[in-house]
Amino acid sequence: MTQSSDTQSGKLPFAMKRAAMTPAATTPAATTPAAKKPVTMTLAEKIVAKASGRDHVRPGEIVTCKVDLAMIHDSGGPRRVKPILDRLGTGLWDADKVVLITDHYVPADNDETRQIADVTRTFAANHRLRHFYDGLGICHVVLPERGHLRPGMFVVGGDSHSPTGGAFGAYMFGIGATEMAGVLATGEIWLRVPDTIRVEWNGAFNPGVVAKDMMLFLCARLGMEGGRTQAVEYCGDAMAGLPMQERMTLSNMTAEIGGQTGLIAPDETTAAYIRKAGGDPGDISPWRTDANAAVAEHHVFDAGELVPHVAAPHSPANSHPVADIGNTAIDVAYIGACTGAKLVDLRMAAKILRGRKAAPSVKLIVAPASRRDQEAAESEGVLQTLLDAGAQLYPNSCSICAGYGGTLEENTVCLSSTARNFKGRMGPASAQVYLGSPYTVAASAIAGRIIDPREFLDGAAR
Repeated sequence: MTQSSDTQSGKLPFAMKRAAMTPAATTPAATTPAAKKPVTMTLAEKIVAKASGRDHVRPGEIVTCKVDLAMIHDSGGPRRVKPILDRLGTGLWDADKVVLITDHYVPADNDETRQIADVTRTFAANHRLRHFYDGLGICHVVLPERGHLRPGMFVVGGDSHSPTGGAFGAYMFGIGATEMAGVLATGEIWLRVPDTIRVEWNGAFNPGVVAKDMMLFLCARLGMEGGRTQAVEYCGDAMAGLPMQERMTLSNMTAEIGGQTGLIAPDETTAAYIRKAGGDPGDISPWRTDANAAVAEHHVFDAGELVPHVAAPHSPANSHPVADIGNTAIDVAYIGACTGAKLVDLRMAAKILRGRKAAPSVKLIVAPASRRDQEAAESEGVLQTLLDAGAQLYPNSCSICAGYGGTLEENTVCLSSTARNFKGRMGPASAQVYLGSPYTVAASAIAGRIIDPREFLDGAAR
């Protein structure tokens, strides 16, 4: 994999262009005011400038931004923010700009989780939340599929994978419960204007190589703090061919490289998705990085050189080409989570599994990311293909990925399509969790060991 990097450490100056000085007819020399060159900004800076009510912003400045939308879920939402709001003696600044989704404690199958569900539903009822999605899937998938995101929005989410919204040209990032309570009460949050790191992919991806492989490669190349809480922008001609749900994977896993948000400039693919979801994309043309805008780093990669990657325990940054992993036997193949079980991901797995069976030694689990995606997979025959291959169907929720709704057993070796494989996250510390694309997980389920999925694709198109 080749890479070039250009670093611009300074900020763009407010360059002044000297105006021509023409003597007036009856006076000595007269001058005209110097004209400023147009200020160039990155996509991130443009959105932050809009949210803060300014013409332009520069990295490092502290600004107060008005929030267009706040997303909370059952785990970090009402049960955390309600006590704070109660102490403040305030309600929501704008209930129509709050989206509440249950996805972590689904299904609620014990006294503790049922109590959390009750608190969540009571909060929604008391505040008359019109945008309450109860048990319909994982928040990062439900939010866009219901038409809530559009280019240029400034959005906060109560979850670390909230950068997913950046796939729609929205500046979206995750915050904790205390900050979220402040947002819910005031509709505002302060922000340090970020630098932008551009990640450019050019060329065409080979069959069997997808967004998950891109991000696992970047986790290894840049490290878990590669984004250093900055804005990461994905660009390049290879991006044009990616469907929205693949772009969502890139933005989602920006969290794994330490970025605050993961932006992709909107195009007609973006606009079409938003319209189909019942939203209005508006004018998408302003929402892109200006030519010559200053960025902190610029990384350029050749998509054609990328191969399937797998991250070994216990970090996404412990990632290698699948051929370097060896013939590691697995006990569980898990296709789930917001980054690994969307409709596009289920289609990948089905392409591998069609007409085949998971190895008897492997437990194949499929947890579709949303009810809509599961219904679409069912109507296309994709879901039946997975079931015929021996998959066990789990609920539309975070499930094992976040250690809810069942966990791995002691000493289990699992290959998962999720975003993280930290020790103990998906069950006991003795579990060994590897990460791969849905293609790789499905192929390895058949083989009973981690293998290159291209062995089963026979040159089929992505």
